[in-house]
Amino acid sequence: MAKPIPHRHQNRPKVKVISGRDKGKSGRVLHVDREQGKVLVEGVSMVKRHTRPNPSRQIKGGIAERESPIAISNVMIVTSGGVATRIGYRMERSGAAARRVRFAKKGGEILDKKA
Repeated sequence: MAKPIPHRHQNRPKVKVISGRDKGKSGRVLHVDREQGKVLVEGVSMVKRHTRPNPSRQIKGGIAERESPIAISNVMIVTSGGVATRIGYRMERSGAAARRVRFAKKGGEILDKKA
């Protein structure tokens, strides 16, 4: 089994596609595949899937559109202000405890929710 690829993306944040055929589109992250270094983004990289009807499983046949995974390197996190940015880490102190938080390189906004 291959070694997982390090990444800084998590499920649910909004991302913007920076290269490829869907350049400029944005959407929410549905799934992150660490083994292959891919990310599934809502409404991006749509492909047509032809399915055969299967009455025993209640599957209706036809052509369905669904998302296809794209490389993690082709997306950037979008801040609440709508700016695509890289991600950095820093230690944030709250009283006696310190924790590592993700922040936007452009603007310095903290991306993690407070625990």
